[in-house]
Amino acid sequence: MTIKDFIPLKYSQQVQQGKVTYKAPSNIALVKYWGKKADQIPANPSISFTLDACATTTSIAYTKLEEPNNRISFELFFEGKPKEDFKPKIQTFFTRIEEYVPFLKAYHLRIETSNSFPHSSGIASSASGMAALALCLVHIEKEMNPKMNDNFFNHKASFLARLGSGSACRSIEGDVIQWGEHKDTEGCSNLYGIKYPYKVHNVFQNYYDTILLVDKGQKKVSSTVGHNLMRNHPFAEQRFDQAHENLSKLKTVFASGNLNDFIKIVESEALTLHAMMMTSMPYFILMKPKTLQIINRIWEFRASTKTHVCFTLDAGANVHVLYPENEKEEIYQFIKDELVAFCENGQYICDRIGFGAKKV
Repeated sequence: MTIKDFIPLKYSQQVQQGKVTYKAPSNIALVKYWGKKADQIPANPSISFTLDACATTTSIAYTKLEEPNNRISFELFFEGKPKEDFKPKIQTFFTRIEEYVPFLKAYHLRIETSNSFPHSSGIASSASGMAALALCLVHIEKEMNPKMNDNFFNHKASFLARLGSGSACRSIEGDVIQWGEHKDTEGCSNLYGIKYPYKVHNVFQNYYDTILLVDKGQKKVSSTVGHNLMRNHPFAEQRFDQAHENLSKLKTVFASGNLNDFIKIVESEALTLHAMMMTSMPYFILMKPKTLQIINRIWEFRASTKTHVCFTLDAGANVHVLYPENEKEEIYQFIKDELVAFCENGQYICDRIGFGAKKV
């Protein structure tokens, strides 16, 4: 599919008003996306586990205006209260997607959104939030074009979500999602995420992710700034090649269920992501001392128990502890006994692999 496929020619139905609600999960990348081109196009492909508990629920009540506006008319509420400081980001998003959802200028939108995780938890809500918003918008469009099929619906929602937050395009479906062009993956695209089309071993079903909240404060360097610093990064091309290579390796790992090789790829990807931050210009560090202490404890525990616990990191200090369902009791006890002490106010989130967004 191309960009032109997402520009509607006309609508067959008229809709005066309505309301729609979607719940969209966050996701955790295994092969990381870091660096982007214009229009939120990734500099390298990525693949992620869709999560389950960490999610955003968004409702849009839409009412047709007597006359279309020059700009999209909307009001925004977060957990029941007006959220004026977030409106500019939504306005920027709407400006980016106007061409693909031209009906919006003919409606007033009342957007209500909430997260299943604490706002100050240190978990980025941009992926789940933009995914939920995009799904609502495509649902409204489907009301006007009932012939839209499910495959196109998901692709367009992912396409729109990407224009709000790159990783949001991986939060429409589940449980393993790939985004970005890659020679070894059939049907992949830079424009939207796809369900991973190859065999995934049963050991990866019901995989667990316990998120350790090391630092709940706002990051000193935003992900947007970090992505942009890859444009002149001395190791950018090597990093992009590494991501392609790791995605190819994962094809065999997913099929065979080789957890030892899975761990090597996932942990290497996490550390490489932060190595790119530390070697950009200007350079910066988002990990905290407690992040490193957690990592070392995980390595020691894995070596002594021969379990398959591992970690990954997003662009921040928090640690995602990944482990298979058949080892959950031993590893979860280890997390409670040894790792929770490194969390801010002892806070952590228990999550697991999920299967995508849902209409509520």
